[in-house]
Amino acid sequence: MPETRTRPTALAIWLVLAGVVGWWAAFSLTVEKFHLLQNPGAALGCDFNPLVQCAKNLDSWQGAVFGFPNPIIGLGAWIAPIVVGMAVLAGARFARWFWALFTLGMAFGFAFVCWLIFQSIFIIGTLCPWCMVTWSVTIPSFYAVLLHAIRIGAIPLPAGARRAADTLMGWLPVFAVVSYAIIAVLAQLRLDVLGMLF
Repeated sequence: MPETRTRPTALAIWLVLAGVVGWWAAFSLTVEKFHLLQNPGAALGCDFNPLVQCAKNLDSWQGAVFGFPNPIIGLGAWIAPIVVGMAVLAGARFARWFWALFTLGMAFGFAFVCWLIFQSIFIIGTLCPWCMVTWSVTIPSFYAVLLHAIRIGAIPLPAGARRAADTLMGWLPVFAVVSYAIIAVLAQLRLDVLGMLF
């Protein structure tokens, strides 16, 4: 069967909301980057202290991995979940190959965010507020799209895996919270976040 059986309304709503939040974070970081280019060394609106700031991340080589500021990737990439979510809400039914490719794109975003989290905590030594907003929506979005792709057979796995993915969709908030907790623990162990804030 080339198309999904049911319309994943909850997933579609999440994709739209996450896409809007992620796009706004990318837009805000892009504006801050322009501000830095115009005023090198200036304090940014998202610079709260030496630990929680954007400037150091934006000025690092990790902030422009592909030769241009990372937020530009977000400006383009976050449009995809918004479009997919709106299309599903409008009644579109995508073929399994589409969900497989969409999952691949989300996997790239997830892997990139995990790399940036590592770089931010262990190398740069700062927590960028707008970056953290991006992390907070990328992680559950990847989990949701991956589980959906598995449960509809877009990723060829046994029937048991498809049933498990369908069940696990209800546990997505727990997975997200556990992921956030792991990041928080790593940040605390490496950067002593609580000691810096209080």
